[in-house]
Amino acid sequence: MQVYLAQIERFNPQVNALVSLRPAEELLAEADTCDRQLHQGQSRGWMHGMPQAIKDLAATAGLPTTMGSPLFAGQVPQHDAFSVARVRDCGAIIIGKTNVPEFGLGSQTYNRVFGTTTNAYDPSLIAGGSSGGAAVALALRMLPVADGSDMMGSLRNPAAFNNVFGFRPSRGRVPFGPGPEVFVQQLATEGPMGRTVTDVARLLGTQAGYDPRAPLSLTQNSEVFHQSLQRDFSDVRLGWLGDYNGYLPMDPGVMNLCESALQDFATLGCKVEACQPDFSMERLWQTWLVHRHWLVQGSLGGLYADPQKREQLKPEAQWEVEGGLHLTAADVYQASVSRSEWYRAMNELFERYDFLLLPTAQVFPFDAQTPWPRVVGGQGMDTYHRWMEVVIGPTLAGLPSMSVPVGFNPAGLPMGLQIIGPAQADRAVLQLAYAHEQLTQWVKRRPPGCLQDA
Repeated sequence: MQVYLAQIERFNPQVNALVSLRPAEELLAEADTCDRQLHQGQSRGWMHGMPQAIKDLAATAGLPTTMGSPLFAGQVPQHDAFSVARVRDCGAIIIGKTNVPEFGLGSQTYNRVFGTTTNAYDPSLIAGGSSGGAAVALALRMLPVADGSDMMGSLRNPAAFNNVFGFRPSRGRVPFGPGPEVFVQQLATEGPMGRTVTDVARLLGTQAGYDPRAPLSLTQNSEVFHQSLQRDFSDVRLGWLGDYNGYLPMDPGVMNLCESALQDFATLGCKVEACQPDFSMERLWQTWLVHRHWLVQGSLGGLYADPQKREQLKPEAQWEVEGGLHLTAADVYQASVSRSEWYRAMNELFERYDFLLLPTAQVFPFDAQTPWPRVVGGQGMDTYHRWMEVVIGPTLAGLPSMSVPVGFNPAGLPMGLQIIGPAQADRAVLQLAYAHEQLTQWVKRRPPGCLQDA
């Protein structure tokens, strides 16, 4: 605890990744208690005494959960989110929260409660989001592992931007809640981040597992994620989706880095070839907009309806709610049909390929004073989140997807690649990520410069 608190004191003022930190004397007292328990032969699990900061979208009993919104700056929940309760039960000591965009909307971590979180490799640039604080705290060794959540790449994008691992599990793998609605919300999921794939798998094993309060959660035994990840990948078939045949605009260098990583998988014995889903990508984007408008309106519509509270919502949140207010039941149903067809299109690819590969982002980290990029690869962005369109495919299909580091551009900025598996093939995705990690070791090879200077 002393070592991590010292690391936080040294680096957090530069990047603003951790917020709502508890007093050091309280944390050291809890660490002393954990030490005494260990001395007596008592341990609550592999996280016994481990410092953990929880993403500021997840409820933490007795600790502020602001969701990055001034409307909830003073909110202190009486209960833990399911995944938070599980890490507590496993012995973790909750030291504070990790910073997020307001309500997790957007892949740029800034809000009017705590300010902006910046990149571990360059504090003038963005951290990504919405699990931006978590990724930066990991990269700067202020946390051993980190939780996050992912709707539109929120575990994957900041992992790529900070040279760590972020895993979006299969739909239902980690029970999401508690919340007022337990059936319709099927885009967002909580999941793990880490500096090694083994760490990610172990945290997933703690987060995962059925909970009767989450009726769509999976019943499979989560102990499998604590087992060895070693596997032979000779003759495993990988499909490279690239930029969807030029559909996605990419900033210079992104595709080059990701394509160079394909050779790493070939070195592992995999057979890699280009492929494309039989589906209109513009239709997929429209499907995404309907689902996101609908769900955001459902969660924030009550705040929007109050004119005084509406003024406290950032413009992007208001835009999402307004989009939802204009939808009809027929619009939502048709979007669900399109989503189902997208799943079937991906399933057809998995009849030929064991895994699919896709860039994690379309841009490198940009100026932290910029809310979102208006132009990517020479193409104008028509929404605040279109620059992250590359991540919506696995989300809409409910597939496991992990961002693995694949190197740096000439400016020293990191990038990641998504490994996408069939539905519920979470462990297989982790195994391929582990094999890639053992070969490349990007986290060990290129830590943030400030750590090397320390």
